[in-house]
Amino acid sequence: QLHLVESGGGLVQPGGSLKLSCAASGAALEHYYIGWFRQAPGKDREGVSYISSSGSDTEYPDSVKGRFTVSRDNAKNMVYLHMNSLKSEDSGVYYCAGGFTMLDGRIPEEIYEYNVWGDGTRVTVSS
Repeated sequence: QLHLVESGGGLVQPGGSLKLSCAASGAALEHYYIGWFRQAPGKDREGVSYISSSGSDTEYPDSVKGRFTVSRDNAKNMVYLHMNSLKSEDSGVYYCAGGFTMLDGRIPEEIYEYNVWGDGTRVTVSS
């Protein structure tokens, strides 16, 4: 069973950058598509980045497109989220999540497609 642990959260000023990491263990990461999701207080959890099992395909919602970049290194069992030009509305708890697949290129955006979740790392964007 895949196990995911996020790290790298913290306090950053508006306009700043932050890199989140997601360490995987317990299963071969290469068989999992990965999504980064965030949840702000009082709001629903929303997806902010998605990457296919090989890393060949990525997807972003308009709210972060051009500012966030997701990447992965399956050999190191790591997934990353680079966040630039951060805004206050980017604040929240960030989770990495995975779903098993034998089809490379598949990157679902529906939250129910992800059945393995980390505990999250908090990002606060504030001056």
